[in-house]
Amino acid sequence: MSRFSFRKDASRPGAPPRISRRGALLLGAQAALMGALFWRLKALQIDSADEYLLMAEENRINVRLLPPARGEIFDRKGRPLALNRQNYRVVLVREQAGDVEAVLDELARLIDIPPHQRSRALREIRSKSAFVPVTVAENLDWETFARVNANAPALPGVTPEVGLSRHYPEGSKLGHVLGYVARFAEVDKDREDADDPLFQIPDFHIGKNGVERALEPMLRGSAGASRIEVNAVGRVIREIDRRPGAPGADIGLTIDLDLQRYALERMEGESAATVVMEIESGDILALASTPGFDPNKFVTGISQAEWSALLEDEYRPLANKAVSGQYPPGSTFKMIVALAALEAGVAGPGESVFCNGGYKLGDRIFHCWKRGGHGHVNLKEAIKSSCDVYFYEIARRVGVDRISEMAVRFGLGPAPALEMTAVRDGLAPTRAWKLARHGESWQLGDTLNVGIGQGYVLSSPLQLAVMTARLGGDGRMVAPRLVRTVGGRPAPAPEPAPLGVSAAHLRLVREGMFAVSSEPGGTAWRSRIADEAMLMAGKTGTSQVRRITMAERARGVTRNEDLPWNRRDHALFVAFAPWEQPRYAIATVVEHGGGGSRAAAPIARDIMMRALYGGEPPLRAYPPEERREIEERREQERLTPDDAAETPRNRA
Repeated sequence: MSRFSFRKDASRPGAPPRISRRGALLLGAQAALMGALFWRLKALQIDSADEYLLMAEENRINVRLLPPARGEIFDRKGRPLALNRQNYRVVLVREQAGDVEAVLDELARLIDIPPHQRSRALREIRSKSAFVPVTVAENLDWETFARVNANAPALPGVTPEVGLSRHYPEGSKLGHVLGYVARFAEVDKDREDADDPLFQIPDFHIGKNGVERALEPMLRGSAGASRIEVNAVGRVIREIDRRPGAPGADIGLTIDLDLQRYALERMEGESAATVVMEIESGDILALASTPGFDPNKFVTGISQAEWSALLEDEYRPLANKAVSGQYPPGSTFKMIVALAALEAGVAGPGESVFCNGGYKLGDRIFHCWKRGGHGHVNLKEAIKSSCDVYFYEIARRVGVDRISEMAVRFGLGPAPALEMTAVRDGLAPTRAWKLARHGESWQLGDTLNVGIGQGYVLSSPLQLAVMTARLGGDGRMVAPRLVRTVGGRPAPAPEPAPLGVSAAHLRLVREGMFAVSSEPGGTAWRSRIADEAMLMAGKTGTSQVRRITMAERARGVTRNEDLPWNRRDHALFVAFAPWEQPRYAIATVVEHGGGGSRAAAPIARDIMMRALYGGEPPLRAYPPEERREIEERREQERLTPDDAAETPRNRA
């Protein structure tokens, strides 16, 4: 029976039947439904055809990121410091291996798999999909890699591969500067750039500290892509095409590798740091901290025993003392106090202060390092002999706030901007700082302590080097610089602002520093440079790490040599040279080294001479009383390498 009702018109015999009103409504609804259906089919099959075709393709084609080659790092002369080298490694796929433990046991017969490395590999194998390859061993030598290749058919799921890994050819000599790379880990998810898709690549390595981390975006490069066909469970069937990524930028540092090596050699056996700067450019030629650590051990994963040894070493090999060490600057701070007093007009070059060995403030005596005193001393003589009483007096006159302002002007206080991690602030205290920090008012005794670089004032070797470069420079705020080139192009170097200090006052302070290391009676006279063309201006410093009681002073202060190592004073020395046309500035700190003139000045002098002469200095550069010893030592070194040399650390 038809769905529609038809009826004949009785008034018109032979007329065709007419559609009823109800039938017309149903027919219209059916036509509208069919129209909507055709419209939807058109939208799906014609208008959105490309979109749905792509969605269908993505059900079987995946795009995988390809890690780019990391930028390499070089010294100022183009010598390699951080390279990418072929990494012969072995990976394992769980679904192909079957009994993973048994396969690893067989593999261990061919290659060395330390327990910590095996444990890490097993954790990754269990946490990842069965078809995802996991690195079991890497950085194999060719012979070992070939042995695995020859036995691969008998090792189910094991595949030898060749990739790239980071290598630091200088090992511990630049560990603190370069830092190291390691796998992206859970702790890295808080990084600012943690959303980079590259970090999702298994075993992707990123900079963890040092230059490697500070310049991570430049060094990392950008990812490539590989389109691969996969089956329903995500297993790779074939690669369709590949687009390589852009490699990271190569970085040229300001470091002079030869000078860096020598600085570390000269400080061997000490817990110490040295920074050498070019005065005109601010280029850092050496940034050395001892002892160091080998960053290569962190690339593949350091063992727990090695890690514990680094943490438990009282010399703190993981700390970059050159930029993160915070030390009272001691007498190396006296030039800042002198400049603050000269600029404020409360001290003059000819005015003298009488030193009888102590400075009385109320019922307290602030002692000079020379128990019997220095007598009458003017500015130059006070710097030359490092008279504490003179600087107590001028510090009292000028006040701590103006001293602090001058300290900041010369690079102390806030940390300088440098392209590496772990760079810490120093401290140039003020009245307001103490009130905010300790809730206490500033006392005059605090000012006297600051006057000799003790008390609250702190600085790093890097900051002391910046201070010395500005003292020896042409009146500009020269800033330290570690990166020389990026991608083969010179790194930008902003024009330094003027110091805003009188040239005449700077000259007075420099003359005092010259007397320290180039005139008889100066505290660093024994560590002078004898060559008239290379004369050095410097300043010794000794900073206390313990409180000396009145009772100890009464019976005689205990010598550093008679104290445990970690209770001895820190030794400091800063200098610039040559005296007439300064080119280099240096700062050396020897932790618990005792006196600056005895422990730090000889080290700094020798490193400075290496910078000045570009290699081994001639004998004429040494004081006459040292030349025979130097000549004999050089002859001995040429005949027999001194592998068993006794170091200060061994003696302790």
